[in-house]
Amino acid sequence: MNKAAGKNFKINDLIFKELLRRPHSLEGKNKVYNIADSKFWYLTPEQAQAFLDLEKKDKFQQSVVKKENDLLQSGFKEIFPMIAGKKLNIIDLGCGDGKKAKVLVEQFKDKSKLRYCPIDISHYMIEKAINTFSGSNLKKIPVHWNVSSFENIENISEMLRKSNFTTNLFLLLGGTIENSELHELLDEIRGAMRDSDCLVIGNKVTEVNPSVVVKYYNAAKYIDDLLFKTINQLGFDKKEVSYSSRFRGQRIEMFYTIKNARTIESSGRKIEFKQGDKIIVAYSYKYSQDALLGWLNLYFSFVQPLVSKDKSYILVLCKK
Repeated sequence: MNKAAGKNFKINDLIFKELLRRPHSLEGKNKVYNIADSKFWYLTPEQAQAFLDLEKKDKFQQSVVKKENDLLQSGFKEIFPMIAGKKLNIIDLGCGDGKKAKVLVEQFKDKSKLRYCPIDISHYMIEKAINTFSGSNLKKIPVHWNVSSFENIENISEMLRKSNFTTNLFLLLGGTIENSELHELLDEIRGAMRDSDCLVIGNKVTEVNPSVVVKYYNAAKYIDDLLFKTINQLGFDKKEVSYSSRFRGQRIEMFYTIKNARTIESSGRKIEFKQGDKIIVAYSYKYSQDALLGWLNLYFSFVQPLVSKDKSYILVLCKK
């Protein structure tokens, strides 16, 4: 119970245990906790829908989606020769509502050779993706879904190689890699791939100006509204924390600062927060085109980039 606030509020045990599990760092006399894991953004249907609504609320995000869609359509001829004639599992990693994958899948003329496989930590997202396909001209494509984190990709990949669908086309679209530890993710995906498989990655590329990035994230109220839903499940009210961001290394960190000392308790354990302590809720890595391609070339023997006209978005085809 959230005794410190005098409320009968049930703390989310999953997030609370993550605070206990991860060692905090120190900045002066204040503690900095890190629970920057995207799975905490989708714990409830309300959170998942708020994430899906992001691109509808921000013109920049809308332009990013359009650039990726344009590349998926125009670049299909580059992707298709690698997988022509094969029965494919379209493995949509971090599927969201499935609309990004749908843009690519619609390019296939022989859809009888496809099976759509949405993978997401959120059951709500899986349902949205299934509805996207079932409510379109792709409704005859069989669907094999799985609620899972990326750590289980290798097992899922092998499980899907059935009924002659032995080749996997992995999709990692919408900038998913920005919110992940790149090397861990690429290592897991590569480990799940066979020589005949392909991976398509979509991501923003930019020469980063940290002050511009921080200004953008600080002013993005819709990001604050989304991420606060995670903090709220620890029992904090909006008035008890302040949202901000900072640029460190290659990434922007989004965090909340505790305004007044607080103690939260769950399952008989307590965490004491002092005024000025921080909780990092999310981060987003920023890559230049050269940097991203450099990392991808470490993991894959074939890396073919397709770049938007303004050079701000990239689609990359990779083979093991």
